[in-house]
Amino acid sequence: MKKTLYSLMLDDEVIREVDMLAHSAGTNRSNLINQILAEYVSITTPERRINDIFSAIESLMSPSREFVPFFAPSGMTMSLKSSLEYKYRPTVKYEVELYRSANGSLGELSVVFRTQSAALIREMTAFFRLWKRIEDKYLSLRFAGPIDYALYDGKFVRSIGIPPEHDCTTEEIATALSDYIKLFDSLLKDFLCGRVSASEVEKEYAASMEGREILI
Repeated sequence: MKKTLYSLMLDDEVIREVDMLAHSAGTNRSNLINQILAEYVSITTPERRINDIFSAIESLMSPSREFVPFFAPSGMTMSLKSSLEYKYRPTVKYEVELYRSANGSLGELSVVFRTQSAALIREMTAFFRLWKRIEDKYLSLRFAGPIDYALYDGKFVRSIGIPPEHDCTTEEIATALSDYIKLFDSLLKDFLCGRVSASEVEKEYAASMEGREILI
């Protein structure tokens, strides 16, 4: 959605209240006024859509007690923290960033972990590489463009693909993201604990595709 600079004459008292609301919402004056006017004329802005998706993800994830979700109103990123079944209970954080305009992808998912254990780093790196190989095999024919991956020290990043159904609702996108993160988290924990092998991870992933209405 294109933005253009406009000049408005507003009362000082109105601006003071707007600035206070913007500060408490973690945004700025222009974004808040844009959102207020958009709601008044019944237009859904990209920021509103992203906020609605994050709110829906929070509602879907909170009952599981496996994740601690957090996002700031008007923000483009939300995080979900999960504890690994490993020594000292290290945590892994899933960061979902959504873009205002979907040019090639809806956003990106980052899996962030902090640990000094060389063994855990090796095992998580092995899982991330396994996950990419599996998705290269099963998703290659489902998207027009490639899914991008990157692996850094303490972070695995994956782009969020645009579903073939480009007009997906907010609830459908939130459900697809929630289901994907739940699957990734569950198989990561099972793999690290030795409950599943690499071939079993692939089998579980393939089985999950049959029940997923929307792929990201």
